[in-house]
Amino acid sequence: MKTKSDSNSSLSNTEKKLTFKTIILKISGEFLAGKHSFGFDDETIKQLTKDIIEVKKMDIAIGVVLGGGNIFRGAIGQNNGIDRVTGDNIGMLATLQNSLVLSNYIKEAGFLSETYSALQIDKVSSFYNVSDIKNSLHRGKICFLACGTGNPYFTTDTAAVLRALELNADLVLKGTKVDGVYCSDPKVNENAVFYDKLTYDEALNKRLQVMDLTAFSLARDNDLPIKVFNITKPGNFRNALTNTGEGTMIT
Repeated sequence: MKTKSDSNSSLSNTEKKLTFKTIILKISGEFLAGKHSFGFDDETIKQLTKDIIEVKKMDIAIGVVLGGGNIFRGAIGQNNGIDRVTGDNIGMLATLQNSLVLSNYIKEAGFLSETYSALQIDKVSSFYNVSDIKNSLHRGKICFLACGTGNPYFTTDTAAVLRALELNADLVLKGTKVDGVYCSDPKVNENAVFYDKLTYDEALNKRLQVMDLTAFSLARDNDLPIKVFNITKPGNFRNALTNTGEGTMIT
């Protein structure tokens, strides 16, 4: 059973005051693998495509940041003798592959999409440029923002927050495999307390693992709201935007 926290946070009207014109969706690469441990799961990607298009039909500009863990994880590379910088560069290329795959599904469904890379690879993607992406979003394109920040030592969580700030997004949505933020891992602790609302300071003080500290600190310092929700439930991307009771809102 999901137990909610009795937090004293004064966030009762926060979501109602927000208007979502531009959002950044952050999803791990592992999610694209579905029931597999590697690669892509067609059923999972088709459902994700439907969910993204459903939100796009709400006239919301969408930027998507994907991880690359379904193809390559830096920790695995280091365990096999690959240095950190090389491993991170390989990981960034994995995020580009994921972006190209999901972008293609979007296009096959009849919607406009474009992939932008923080690494200059003109053959397969446009080079990341804020004004170009803003124009693409304005024209109705779903934009995939690949290759992280373009630098090693930074996660795709940090890239998602950075891109949201650069593109003046109203919200970062982090899609996970659980309903939001808990006091501990709900898969391990069945009595884990669920938080529907948190402040940045509450999340830090409780040592809740919302995202990596660099990303979280960047969001906090710039008052960028984050919502953590369960991306595995069909239609839940829309629910996270329209239902204040869905997921965990952090402001």
